[in-house]
Amino acid sequence: MSPQRTGRRGSRRHQDQEPAVLEGVETLTYNLAPTEVLTEEDIQTIHNASMRLLSETGMLLIDHAPALENLKANGAKVDGEIVKIDEDTLMNFVNLAPKTFTQLARDDRSNVPVGGNRIIFAPVYGPAFVHDFDRGRRPSTLEDFHNFAKLVYMTPELHHAGGVLVEPNDVGVDERHLDMLMAHMTLSNKAFMGNVIHPDNARDTVTMSEIIFGKEAIRENPASLSIVSISSPMRMDERMLSVLEVYAEAKQAMILAPFIIVGAMSPTTLAAAIAQQNAESLFAIAYAQMLNPGTPCIQGPFLPNVDMKTGAPGFGSPESNLALYGSAQMARHYGLPFRSGGNYTASRIPDAQAGYESASTIWPTVQGCTNFILHAAGWLEGGLTSGYEKLILDIETLGALTRFTNGVSMTEEDFAWDAYEEAGPGNHFLGTAHTMRHYRDAFFQPRVFDTDSYEKWKDEGSLTAGQRANTVWKQMLKDYEKPSMEDSMLEELNAFVEQRRAEIQNGSPRSDWKS
Repeated sequence: MSPQRTGRRGSRRHQDQEPAVLEGVETLTYNLAPTEVLTEEDIQTIHNASMRLLSETGMLLIDHAPALENLKANGAKVDGEIVKIDEDTLMNFVNLAPKTFTQLARDDRSNVPVGGNRIIFAPVYGPAFVHDFDRGRRPSTLEDFHNFAKLVYMTPELHHAGGVLVEPNDVGVDERHLDMLMAHMTLSNKAFMGNVIHPDNARDTVTMSEIIFGKEAIRENPASLSIVSISSPMRMDERMLSVLEVYAEAKQAMILAPFIIVGAMSPTTLAAAIAQQNAESLFAIAYAQMLNPGTPCIQGPFLPNVDMKTGAPGFGSPESNLALYGSAQMARHYGLPFRSGGNYTASRIPDAQAGYESASTIWPTVQGCTNFILHAAGWLEGGLTSGYEKLILDIETLGALTRFTNGVSMTEEDFAWDAYEEAGPGNHFLGTAHTMRHYRDAFFQPRVFDTDSYEKWKDEGSLTAGQRANTVWKQMLKDYEKPSMEDSMLEELNAFVEQRRAEIQNGSPRSDWKS
């Protein structure tokens, strides 16, 4: 593993307007035309429906007077906890959000450019359980979090470290965010996600980011990317509004994420679901811009449909994929980065169901040119479980998708005229000079999936793909090398975490950190 550069505080140039897209990790560039299901007329119709929802139905903001006051001061109509806003007012603020931005990483080479035709893969987020072939399903621990952080760090197909890789259930719920942030910052040097459980947790994310990058630097280019959930239909609660305010004040990036199980949190019809998620996310983006113009925001709906027989969310359905394509088009219409999709499955283990459902969700997600793809690896059981083997198997798919996004190269070398001249009609091309130049990288080479003969497969133990994945993740953890960090930076992080942990355990109010 190559030596890693450490982040340095205060090293970024001030930008007066839109954040610069810095050089960084080699994310995917989607070189194909994205799949589209809406005409220009359809896009305008959905936009009009979203504006009607916000101006006539309105958003319910629960138990948070500051948001009501801010919105009223910026032109919205407030009646109790219902907020209505007209199109001109809303879009004037939405248009202040940057079209592209770069999230900083501790290693400059891992900076993540977001938006445009870039695609970013990030791992599973939020499960309270883990699964592996040796121990089965069990509550996740801090050790599991550390393991997943290491595996993600070592995986080039995952461009982003993610956030709550698993819940560390052996650490108190009020303080575990400190351990998760420390793991992201010290066990990896990739860009990471902030915590959203409480506004003080968001403040801790900002402070720890300032320790690494510097206070001014993270306001020029964000150091954290956090997912702010909208509790559909047409509602935001005090916690998410407060977290949004903290991150907007510090100009940290956010995914504004309507959680819509179509048919339950929205009507069953796709036009209504797309219009609703669009309205909800645009409202939250506009509020972020009211608080701090230029705050990086991503439209980020979660759009599975309900199984009308069981009430459970379904994954990989044609309806959810159509909703994804349409929602991605709406984001492009506004010039906003878009998040959706992932390697979703309802299966409890990495079996055939998991493979089919995951393929049915991740491929459309990429073909829709989704900029930020959370849950791209490791997801099991509807998001309740992170799977060790599932992580490795999903990464294999991400490798194939990485190759797919390159499209078809059309250079003179690609037409291989010298190979035709050398081989001639009726002969194979295996030994030509052109093949010798390209055979190592001409095709995607799977690392876990097996293409050998039956006899060789049998001689090597008749292993399934899951069994091979089990071997892979264990070997990766053995091979892990921790990236370096400046001693002074690590000491300050440890001191801050020690102070905050003591405050939390003693029930003391959060105090400001003095660097």
